Amino acid sequence: MHGPGGEDGAIQGALLLMGIPVTGAGLLGSALSMDKVRSKWVWERRGINTPPFALVGPGDQLNEEFVEKWGTPLFAKPAGLGSSIGISKVEHIDDMPAAIALARQYSETVIVEPEVKGNEYFAGIIGDLVLPLIHIETPRAFYDYTAKYESDDTQYFCPCGLPADVEKELQARSLEAFKALDCSGWGRVDFIMDEDGKAWFLEANTVPGMTNHSLVPQAAAEIGIGFDELVWRILESSL
Repeated sequence: MHGPGGEDGAIQGALLLMGIPVTGAGLLGSALSMDKVRSKWVWERRGINTPPFALVGPGDQLNEEFVEKWGTPLFAKPAGLGSSIGISKVEHIDDMPAAIALARQYSETVIVEPEVKGNEYFAGIIGDLVLPLIHIETPRAFYDYTAKYESDDTQYFCPCGLPADVEKELQARSLEAFKALDCSGWGRVDFIMDEDGKAWFLEANTVPGMTNHSLVPQAAAEIGIGFDELVWRILESSL
């Protein structure tokens, strides 16, 4: 189940009251991960790198000081949604009001972040096992909804091409970021490694895609975990 209601703790809380086990994160982890503002606050408090951001509340406009400090491009995104829905990359500040208006269609509160230039990676997690990292490349402006679900030009690399020791360190930091949000069972953590080799964590996904072409099954297959075994491992994590 994706999105509001299925991924934000609501159904998890309802099932908890009914005594029905769920796969993946419980109420708190689901709610925290879906709320990009509070997940970033937790990461900042724990010393986990996440891009700086400005909050644009209902009826507010972006603080000019933020723009002066970070310049463009900037990303405007809803504070509580996934799948890159409602996200815009703003190259010219005159386009920011339209980007904020789009994001507000999905969330009253909007996050604005500076672009982190670098390569994007995904760390699938099952229990305490961090799967091989996946590196993505897209010809689009960023890894948006079209690049994720509709484009044939998006490329996924697993093995990711990083040195083994670097990948191991990033896997450990991904698990730390995952657990900091009270996530458990299984999920995925997304981050960008900048040009200086520094990882910036973007979000934790508590209900990643589970088709044969999705990222977690791809990474699991790299270490010999087939789709059926992956499903069993996820189910076992709920018991």
